Amino acid sequence: MAARCCRKLVKDVLLVHSTPIHRFRHFSSSAPPKLAHSSNKGRLLTGAAIGLVIAGGAYVSTVDEATFCGWLFSASKLVNPFFALLDPEVAHRIGLSAAAHGWFPREKRPDASSLGLEVWGRKFSNPLGLAAGFDKNAEAVDGLLGLGFGFVEIGSVTPIPQEGNPKPRIFRLREEGAVINRCGFNGDGIVAVAKRLGAQHGKRKSDETSSTSTSSNDEVKNGGKSGPGILGVNLGKNKTSEDAAADYVQGVHTLAQYADYLVINVSSPNTPGLRKLQGRKLLKDLVSKVQAARNEMQWGDEGPPPLLVKIAPDLSKEDLEDIAAVEIRSKEAKNILILSTQERRKLKKMSPKVIPCITKNPRNHKIISNTTISRPDPVSRNPLAAETGGLSGKPLFDLSTNVLKEMYILTKGKIPLIGCGGISSGEEAYKKIRAGATLVQLYTAFAYGGPALIPQIKAELAECLERDGFKSILDAVGADFR
Repeated sequence: MAARCCRKLVKDVLLVHSTPIHRFRHFSSSAPPKLAHSSNKGRLLTGAAIGLVIAGGAYVSTVDEATFCGWLFSASKLVNPFFALLDPEVAHRIGLSAAAHGWFPREKRPDASSLGLEVWGRKFSNPLGLAAGFDKNAEAVDGLLGLGFGFVEIGSVTPIPQEGNPKPRIFRLREEGAVINRCGFNGDGIVAVAKRLGAQHGKRKSDETSSTSTSSNDEVKNGGKSGPGILGVNLGKNKTSEDAAADYVQGVHTLAQYADYLVINVSSPNTPGLRKLQGRKLLKDLVSKVQAARNEMQWGDEGPPPLLVKIAPDLSKEDLEDIAAVEIRSKEAKNILILSTQERRKLKKMSPKVIPCITKNPRNHKIISNTTISRPDPVSRNPLAAETGGLSGKPLFDLSTNVLKEMYILTKGKIPLIGCGGISSGEEAYKKIRAGATLVQLYTAFAYGGPALIPQIKAELAECLERDGFKSILDAVGADFR
C-alpha cells in the first residue's frame, strides 16, 4: 500500500514539476538540453526525497509505541544547544510554554515495577519529582507529569502577585553544572494559580467520569488529585508582608484543596528575612498556625494533604536539632520530610503506631533542601560566584546530602524524607535514597538536560536497585545506616 502511494505521489510530482520542451524554443539551440538535464535531475531528487519521507512514514507506522516514544525523548536533545544560546529566563519561558501546549514528548512506557512506591496513601509510579521553581504558576502541570515524573511541585506561590527581584537574576555556570538565581518569588499570585488548578481539576474529574465505564473497579492507579501523578503546592510569603503566617494560611485556604501535599518554603535566600522563620520558636509557631488552618477545612476520607517544611542546606547542627525537635514534639509530626538529601527508613521497620499516620493521615514533613548561599569548589573560582543568590545544581549535592543524613539521624528514621539538591543521574538519586530519602527531586539538571534526562535517570535508578539486590525503592531507603 505504502509503495503504491509512493509511486503515485512521485509520478504526480514529476508531472507537476516537468517543463515541456517547447517552452524553451525561443532560447538558443544550446540552452534547451542543459535546462532539460537540470530539470530531470530536480524531478528525480524531489521524487527520491518524497519517496524517502513516505517510506519512513510507513516504517514508523509499524514501530511499536515504546520504541517511538524513546525516539521522541532522544530527539529532544537536539534542541538543547538552541536553548543554551538564549537568555536563561527566555529559555525557561519557552520551555514552560512548550510543556503547557503539549510540545514536550509524552512518556508512554510504563515505569519499572521496582520504582513504584506508596507515600501518604498515594501511589507513585516512580520516586523522581520536579522541584518547585520550574512551573511557578501551575501553567504546565499536565505536560510536566506527562514527561514521566512521579510528582511535580508548583510554586512558590504568594498571596499577591509580585515581579520578584530586578533582572538579570539567573546565571548559568555551565562547566560546574550549576545555576545561581535570585528571582525572589516572582509569580501570578494564589488567585490566578487557584483558577488554573481549579480548571485542571474539573477537566480531570470529567475525564475520570467518562472513563469509569471502561475501567475496572479493581484497577490500581498511580496518582492523586492531579490525575496520573502527584501534585505538590509550594507556598511562599510576599516580600513586603509583615505577617508571614497569614500569607501561608491564605495559601492553605485557597490551594490546599488541589494539592496532594503542601510545602511551607521558609528557606529561599532571595526573600529578606525568610530564613529567620527556620528558628525553633518562629518555626513552631508558624507550623502550628498553618496546621490549624489546614485542619479546620473539611476533608474527605483521604484526609488533609501532608504539610512539608522546606529547609536550607546552610543550617548548623544546632539549627537542625531545633527543627527536628519541632517536628518530633509536634503531635502531628509523624509523617514525611522532604530534604535535598534526606533519609527515610522502610515503612515495615516503623512501629505500627507510626505507619497509619504516614499512609492514612499525613501531617507535617520536610523537604531538604533549598539552594545554598555558599560557593563550594569549583564554583568559588567562577567569576559568577560573586553574584548574589542561591546556588543549585551539582555543587550542591554533597552539602544537601550531608544535611539529609543529619536530619535522618536526628529524627531516628521515623520521618519519611524527600531528597533534593544536585541530582543529575540515576546513581546520584540512588545515593540520596540510600541516605534516607523516600522521594527525590531535581530541577537544575532538567534545565540543562531537557526531557531526555527523565527516562535516563529512571532507567539508571532501576539498574542500581537490581545491581544491589533491592526489589523496590522502599527496600533501599536508608540502606547506608543498616
